[in-house]
Amino acid sequence: MDPSLLARARAIHARCHPLDLHADTPVLLRWGYDLGERHDPILPRAAAGFHVDLPRLREGGMAGQFFGLPSWPLRLPLLGGPGRTVERLLDALDAAERAYPESFVRVESAAGVRAARAAGKLAGLAGIEGAHALEGDLDRVAHFARRKVVYLGLLHFSANEAGAPAFGRGRDESRGLSDFGHALVDALNAARVIVDLAHINRRGFLEAAARSRAPVIVSHTGVSAVHRHWRNIDDEQLRAVAASGGCVGVIFSRRYLGGEDLEIVCAHLEHLIQVGGEELPALGSDYDGMVTPPEGLEDISCIPALSAKLLERGLGERALERLLGGNILRVLESVRG
Repeated sequence: MDPSLLARARAIHARCHPLDLHADTPVLLRWGYDLGERHDPILPRAAAGFHVDLPRLREGGMAGQFFGLPSWPLRLPLLGGPGRTVERLLDALDAAERAYPESFVRVESAAGVRAARAAGKLAGLAGIEGAHALEGDLDRVAHFARRKVVYLGLLHFSANEAGAPAFGRGRDESRGLSDFGHALVDALNAARVIVDLAHINRRGFLEAAARSRAPVIVSHTGVSAVHRHWRNIDDEQLRAVAASGGCVGVIFSRRYLGGEDLEIVCAHLEHLIQVGGEELPALGSDYDGMVTPPEGLEDISCIPALSAKLLERGLGERALERLLGGNILRVLESVRG
């Protein structure tokens, strides 16, 4: 890659607020992973995990990271149910903040991201992956909002009280949002928590996007027009998110992207712009979430290489700034004030 393009990309990172919408790093934290230490991927092709930590976020010129909190429909002896699992992941993020107060701060708003950047700190934001964590109790939305959860995905890899997944246990393409699902969208709007439509089936996706009075997001996905796969979403879904004022994070998974290098990530991001304009695309890596990232995006420190490739392919600097973080900051300001 042309060194001058990479230098230009790094300069753009330095003047805006690059954010990644989804990394499952808190699961690693629960097993002793140190967010403040620099790690390297431990498997060939950087598969599975060890993608994100504070040193590499800085190397990548990032302003912060949205951390996903996976929620599974399991109730295990001594560990509790899915709600308790998410509580422990939040505890792990809080512990990282206490361990590294000079470099990492939990935030819940666009103003918080900007203040962290101005103070020389990395912002940590949290989003729940799957409404299983609510265990059927809408009052838990407000509880998680108090714990600085900024988005909640309605589904993960199994059905729950809200609806059916795009893939996994309980998959049912004929099923839309349940009554609980409609009420959940309303509760999220009321609590100023962003509705995340990753993993939900198509019918539920479109119903939730239409129901929400606030912008919705898809935190991590590919687009089916570039690569047809059950995990990816189509142009009608993209337009529904764009119409809400939301944004879509492109995942860094070779399997869902349909390719193995930076070019394929660019293709997905560029398609978002073609369908929904410059206000639609964002980054949604799914780092530390059992993905095999494309060559050149082995971990979060590599994001400037993606930015340089987008510039090389003709993306303007203003559009790049929106893609890197401006779009999700706009959503945060709209939903959370």
